[in-house]
Amino acid sequence: MRALYDSKSKTIDDKGMKALFTHEARVQSWLDVEAALATAQAKVCIIPAAAAKNIAENCQLDRIDLAEVERLLREIGHGFVPVIKVLVKACDEESGKYVHYGVTTQNIQQTAHLYLVKQFHQQLMSFVDATLENLARLALQHKDTLMAGRTHGKHALPITYGYKVSVWIYELLGAVERMQEAEKRVFTVMMGGAVGAFHATGEPGRQVQDLVAQALNMYPMRVPSRNARVYRAEYISNLCLLATTFHKIAEEVYQTSSEEFGEVSEAFAKGTVGSSTMPQKVNPKLAKGIIANAQRLYAVMTSSLYVCPRPFEADSSAYFIFDANLQESMELMAEIVLRAEELTRTLIIDKSRMQQNVMLTHGLINSEKIMMSLVERLGKDPAHELVYSMAMRSTHEGLDYASVLRNEPEIRDNFSDDEIRDLLDPAAYTGLCAVLAEELANTVFARKE
Repeated sequence: MRALYDSKSKTIDDKGMKALFTHEARVQSWLDVEAALATAQAKVCIIPAAAAKNIAENCQLDRIDLAEVERLLREIGHGFVPVIKVLVKACDEESGKYVHYGVTTQNIQQTAHLYLVKQFHQQLMSFVDATLENLARLALQHKDTLMAGRTHGKHALPITYGYKVSVWIYELLGAVERMQEAEKRVFTVMMGGAVGAFHATGEPGRQVQDLVAQALNMYPMRVPSRNARVYRAEYISNLCLLATTFHKIAEEVYQTSSEEFGEVSEAFAKGTVGSSTMPQKVNPKLAKGIIANAQRLYAVMTSSLYVCPRPFEADSSAYFIFDANLQESMELMAEIVLRAEELTRTLIIDKSRMQQNVMLTHGLINSEKIMMSLVERLGKDPAHELVYSMAMRSTHEGLDYASVLRNEPEIRDNFSDDEIRDLLDPAAYTGLCAVLAEELANTVFARKE
């Protein structure tokens, strides 16, 4: 199964990201690696320089007969050999002898696939950066926008929307750091031959691998074994962890855009239809697209872990699964990040509805503040018991919380009416929400300096 597309994806500019998922892009990546291999082998005198030059010149998609590749694929039944045969024909007779010299199919295919993943990764990170900037602007704009903080689905303490956004920023910054730190392990070149020990090329083969890595701006594998699969699983895992934060944002938008909350909404484009039978429906299309594709991405991780331990020096079943899983992970992540960038850039915040919702409990959300104001006089546990008793009376007997407070001697005798109003004011008890929102936003902007 591929990415769970919906009509909304057609309106999002992927800036060329999805072109990396095509058959043509894959074939060109194979050719790029073959060209880098031949050039490197010439530098260490494994093949003639003239042959390397001719091979590199012909490693272009427009020099390759893709129809002949398809014909040979049907005849041979091997996914890569037809490309080599057509490349050999494209080269002059002498140079053709040195095409794909001293390596095995998966050396080229796995290196080329990771080369494509690296290009995708660069595009992905640009969208993540844009999303972070969207969130930073949102955090600054709403650092003081009051709303109800919720735990276990219930009102907990007052927060600001900027603070909520700062949590998303914090997680995304961690995801970026995690993915950047893994680059040296993930984006690697494998040129060790059939089992990874440079049988055909010896020590010069390691020099070739270093040169190929340099040409592709990648890293050489210290032990270029086809059995070393865990680093590709690491990348899929990192995509999953990145997706969870986008998923979290989408879930919050999905839920708080419902009529019962009404706190946020996706931008509405005139003419957008939410339902074929319910004319009033305006659905959170971006959010639901993120949620669906993220859930599918998590499932890809499971099969990757199952095949990591496959035995011996190579196993084609593991390779086929990883090949498919990396491809599917990129496609799913592309759908997620494209929607996340647009969602965070266009999200509409309803301040008045947030204010209305935070006041639904008529001050109960400030019970911690009331308790803390009594701790010095009563001690923590007695203060908790007293405020708990007052809160439960208000909740279960339907009494106004302010009246309950004013009728309690411990409150009435020690706090003025103005002080009681302050105790019940959610805007007066948001902790460091605004500070944290501003700090995280500024951290994002500082990354560009």
